[in-house]
Amino acid sequence: MLENMSTYLILNAKIVNEGDITEGDVLIKNGRFEKIAGDLSSYDADTTIDAKGMALFPGMIDSQVHFREPGLTHKGELATESRAAVAGGITSFMDMPNTIPNTLTSEILEEKYSLASQKSLANYSFYFGAANNNLENIKRLDPKAACGIKVFMGASTGNMLVDDPATLEGIFEHAPTLIATHCEDTPTILANEAKMREKYGDDIPIELHPEIRSREACIKSSQLAIELAKRFDSRLHVLHITTAEEALGFDAEPLTNKKITAEACVHFLHFSDEDYAEKGALIKCNPAIKTAADKAAIIQALHENRLDLIATDHAPHSWEEKQGNYFQAPSGLPLVQHALLVVLEHYHDGEFTLPFIAHKTSHAVAECFNIHERGYIREGYWADLVLIDLNQPTLASHDTALSKCGWTPFDGYRFRSRIHSTMVSGELVYHDGNFISSQPGHRLKFHR
Repeated sequence: MLENMSTYLILNAKIVNEGDITEGDVLIKNGRFEKIAGDLSSYDADTTIDAKGMALFPGMIDSQVHFREPGLTHKGELATESRAAVAGGITSFMDMPNTIPNTLTSEILEEKYSLASQKSLANYSFYFGAANNNLENIKRLDPKAACGIKVFMGASTGNMLVDDPATLEGIFEHAPTLIATHCEDTPTILANEAKMREKYGDDIPIELHPEIRSREACIKSSQLAIELAKRFDSRLHVLHITTAEEALGFDAEPLTNKKITAEACVHFLHFSDEDYAEKGALIKCNPAIKTAADKAAIIQALHENRLDLIATDHAPHSWEEKQGNYFQAPSGLPLVQHALLVVLEHYHDGEFTLPFIAHKTSHAVAECFNIHERGYIREGYWADLVLIDLNQPTLASHDTALSKCGWTPFDGYRFRSRIHSTMVSGELVYHDGNFISSQPGHRLKFHR
C-alpha cells in the first residue's frame, strides 16, 4: 500500500520545528519525510505545493477528545469529529473512554480501534477507562495498547467515577502506563450544588457554574492525585488545569525530567467567567471556565513549563441539549476545528512564539505520551503537517461548523489565521478549504 502513495513536494515554507523557523522545502514519500532541505525544487513529485509566505507546522496532536462513538453518536462520530479536527490542523487525537459501553476492557478498546481504522481521517489512539471494579483489567493492560489510563476523580457519566480509596491506590500502584486524571472533588461539588439549589431551585444562573465546580474542588482533587503519584512513583498526567493555584503549583522543569505532567486546554486560554453572560451554557464545561486571572496564570505556567502541553477536551453536545436549564444542559463544547487558531491568536497578540506553539501542541505531546515517530518534522518520521496562512483570517460561525453538533462556541469570532492544508501520515487530506482524501489515519504507536 505504501508504495502506491503519492509523493508531495512543499516549497518555500517557513518550517516551524524544534525551536526554530527555517526557510525550506520538504519532500514526502511513502507517507514519511523523505528529505528536508533549503532547496528541493529539482525533485519530482506527484503534487507540488508552493507554501511561500506560509508557516509549516507539525500537525497538532490532541491528547484529549470525546468523539462520542460508540453509543453517543447523536452528538458526534469518529468520522465527523475527525473531519473537523483535520480541518483545524489536528492530525492525531486521543479519545476518552466514557463512550457507551465504557472502555473498561481490552475487548471494547480494540473494538474502538476497529471503528477508527475505517472512519477516522486523523491518526488515533484511545484511553483505557478506570472504574471502581476493573482494577484487574488495568493491571493486565498492554502499555502499548492505549495512550493512557483515564481516571475520573470527579463526577462523570456511567460507571466511571473512581471514588473508592483502595481502588485509586491500586490504580496508582499498578498502572502499567500513564495515568491521566480529571481532577474535581465530588463531595465538594455536591455540597455546592445543594447550597445553590436552596437559593435558586433548578434555575441556577450559568455564571455560578465555577462556584459549583469550584476551584477548591479542583485543587483538592489534583493534590490527591499528585500525592498518590508521588507515593507510588506513578506516571501522572493531570488534564485540563483551570486554576492559578494548580497551574503554578507544578514543577517548572523540562518535560524530560518529569513523572508528573499537566496540560492546558484551548478554551481556558480563550474564555473567562466574563463570557458566561454572552455564551451561557455553550461554554459550560467540567472543570469550569474560571477567572481572567486564572487564564493569565495558565498562560504563565505554559511559559514556565509548569504546564507541558495544550489540548482541547473537545466534547460536543447537540444544540437542543445545550438549551436546557443549569442542570439539564450538559457540560462540554466542540473545539477541534478552531483549537489551533485559538492558540495562534496568542501569537498575534505577542504572547506565544511560533516555535513555542509547535512545541506545546505537537513536540511535547509526542514526548509526554511516548508517541513513535510523530510530532516533529524529521526525516524518516511520519509526515503529519499543517500549513498555516498567518495573514488570512477565518470567521468562525455555526454555519461552517464541521462537528456533528452543528455549532461552535466561537460563533462570530474572526481569527487572524487560516488553516490552509493538513497532511495526515503523508496523505494530503485537507487543502484550501476542501477535503480531498478519505484515506483513514493510522493507529498511533508508542515506544514504551
